[in-house]
Amino acid sequence: MTYGTQDLGFFSTGEDYRPSRADRRRDQQSRRKRRRRRLIVPLVALIVLALFGGAALYGGRLLTDRFNTGPDDYTGEGTGIVLVRVEPGDTATDIAATMVEKGVLKSEKPFREAAKDDPRSVGIQPGVYKLRKQMSGVAALQLILDPAARQQSKVTIPEGYTAANTLKLLAEKTGIPLAQFQAAAKNVKALELPAYAKGRIEGVLFPSTYEFDPEASAAAMLKAMVAEYRKRVDTSGLSARASQVGITPYEMLVVASLVERETQRDDERTKVARVIYNRLAQDYYLGVDAAVLYGLGRTTGGLSAADLAKPTPYNNRLVKGLPPTPISNPGESSVRAALAPAPGPWLYYVLDADRSGRHIFTDDQDVFNTAKARCRAAGLC
Repeated sequence: MTYGTQDLGFFSTGEDYRPSRADRRRDQQSRRKRRRRRLIVPLVALIVLALFGGAALYGGRLLTDRFNTGPDDYTGEGTGIVLVRVEPGDTATDIAATMVEKGVLKSEKPFREAAKDDPRSVGIQPGVYKLRKQMSGVAALQLILDPAARQQSKVTIPEGYTAANTLKLLAEKTGIPLAQFQAAAKNVKALELPAYAKGRIEGVLFPSTYEFDPEASAAAMLKAMVAEYRKRVDTSGLSARASQVGITPYEMLVVASLVERETQRDDERTKVARVIYNRLAQDYYLGVDAAVLYGLGRTTGGLSAADLAKPTPYNNRLVKGLPPTPISNPGESSVRAALAPAPGPWLYYVLDADRSGRHIFTDDQDVFNTAKARCRAAGLC
């Protein structure tokens, strides 16, 4: 049994089947639908994942902000003690790097960002600071901005101290052994003394208040004091004025040291200087007891007949002229007095017996002897 030639949609009469235009249209529409489904499903999945991811990130940030548990920062004020050095020229980034190395910070970024928001951070001075381990960036910045965090050895050197007494005071205040200061004082080349000092340290350890780095060496401290002398006396032009009074810069320093030891009153310094210059001009013995004591290795106490008879270079009751070196480290007021002595004929001075601390100045030996007798009777001379 055979079929007719009518097209049933499955077979042909022997020739290749050719789909109709309608068939082709239906087939194309079907393929487009399948492609759209293949694209839409992954796209929807990506959108869902993105929404979940954004929500997770936002929630994480909320938690981080609330509990300050960022991966690059510690929390709180930290514990223990850590010394951190800030070098000259260090930026906030440099300081942060040092803090990370010392265990203060977990990373540099929190400190840098805190410093960027605080204009005071540009004023952080070189030095050593006492911080703590594992601090937040904000806490570390606030602490290093606190002046109390900067570690310094503060030492005040009084005017009129000898070099020996200055070294002892430095040792007491800093905890550095006296032997180290004594050794440093002998290395005069490293201290960069003025050329006119000829390697002698007495007189050029300028009296002032110093704030030393806690890790500074004995040599560094002495060098800083000499540098202060050079700034205040040489660089300022004071030592260059010595020729105006007919002396050398070193002689000026010697005179200033005598003035410093003889009076503590600013209104008397120029008068004491004038007595010294008048006695030198008239070829008198200076008779400055402070110089005699210095030659005996002392700074206080009375002088016995035996003391006055000892022939030291500083016994200016036996040797005319200025002592060979300064007898103390004078302050700027005494240096200025040595350069600008008051006009006057005085040859003597002695403490007034009224216990005011003032001196009586005179060019009359009888007046001087009377005043000195009163001074001794009062137990002042």
